[in-house]
Amino acid sequence: MADWAPVVVGVVLFVLLSPGLLVELPGTHRHVDFGSFRTNGKAIFVHTLIFFAAFAILTLALHLHIYTG
Repeated sequence: MADWAPVVVGVVLFVLLSPGLLVELPGTHRHVDFGSFRTNGKAIFVHTLIFFAAFAILTLALHLHIYTG
């Protein structure tokens, strides 16, 4: 049996937390930009930290598992 939770959580968080796709924190022109399709170094760093924290909480702290077969 394979544990698919890290894969699914990683893909969903990657899509939701891509800087500039839905939200950019900090934004290029304001503190928060929505749907700007732009990014900067600060936004990439912040989104990376948020991704790592959410991924660690969902997979390690909450013991999220998705088994197949």
